Amino acid sequence: MKLKNVAAVGSLALVTALALSSCASSGGDAGSTDSATPTSAAPTIDFASLSGTITAGGSSAQANAEAAWITAFTAQAKGVTINYDKSQGSGGGVTNWLAGSYDFAGSDSPLKDDQITQSQTLCGPGGALNLPVYLDGVAVIYNLAGVTDLNLSSATIAKIFSLQITTWNDPAIAADNPGVTLPSTPITTVTRSDGSGTTTNFTNYLSQTQPSIWTNAPGNAWPIAGSSAQQGGSGVVNTVKAGDGTIGYADHSAIGDLTAANVQVGTGTDFVAFSAEGASNAFTAAATTVDTGVEGDLAQKIDYTAITDADAYPIPLISYQILCTTFADEAQGELTKAFVSYVASDQGQQISAKNAGAAPIPADMLAQIATSLELVK
Repeated sequence: MKLKNVAAVGSLALVTALALSSCASSGGDAGSTDSATPTSAAPTIDFASLSGTITAGGSSAQANAEAAWITAFTAQAKGVTINYDKSQGSGGGVTNWLAGSYDFAGSDSPLKDDQITQSQTLCGPGGALNLPVYLDGVAVIYNLAGVTDLNLSSATIAKIFSLQITTWNDPAIAADNPGVTLPSTPITTVTRSDGSGTTTNFTNYLSQTQPSIWTNAPGNAWPIAGSSAQQGGSGVVNTVKAGDGTIGYADHSAIGDLTAANVQVGTGTDFVAFSAEGASNAFTAAATTVDTGVEGDLAQKIDYTAITDADAYPIPLISYQILCTTFADEAQGELTKAFVSYVASDQGQQISAKNAGAAPIPADMLAQIATSLELVK
């Protein structure tokens, strides 16, 4: 796999066109363009030399980005097929990867301690890498007739999802929305039924910001009975869309034309709508690398209480591609490494921004990912 610098591009069509043109003129090495200045050193790949099939799955939050990454990559690496199963959710993705069924897992949360230990059976003593390749936000989505703009404080969100608030005209919701006429419609909470990294992120947010209200331990399984439990992010989105008075949570890239609430930032009076810039600012303010004991691992921990500025979105979501440092099949390792390198490049990040509304991973983190991928063999 040949590595050199490449400039970022701004759309999937442009990426594909440039790559095909470059392959035709240089025998497979995608060269630099003048369309933009790269923000970090990004690998380009000898696409013509690659062949084989990558099998992966997991995070439904990554689904739109994965589809775009795969389209752009395989347009250049014509001998490569990539299958990504979004129906598994993060939990299923990690389970299948640990069982050896996937070359990498997509997950909205890094491996747990026991999963790190399990991964040594699959990956050898070098272990596994959690590489943060996708940055977005958990949107609090709702469908309420006559209400198209809604503010929700962290306390109100915690009370709604713990079923302490059951109607839309509750005084707590009214206090967040002075001057807004709220109906007495019953609230239907819509949650994930599968093991979900989005649920992990959302319950971590609730647990950290409102520990006296949300007393359940964070995790990938929804902890409270009584909600409308749905498979996958698409199940949550479709159910919220179908019923008046519904509220749920999903990765922002998946919500389509549904309305998302403005979420209180910190303990102040600012309510913030999702934006890619807001997700980036939250990442900078609140994310730190966790020492898992695995060389090159870039698992992140988010301190949601550190997100206090009105230019940051309060519920960022960091999603990972998880892979072994040592593959049983060296050629398969090189192929998987090539794809993940592409995803974690300036080109790859511009593609997910264009096609999934994601925030590009900061350049310093991309550089760290590139260093970590050098360990993969």
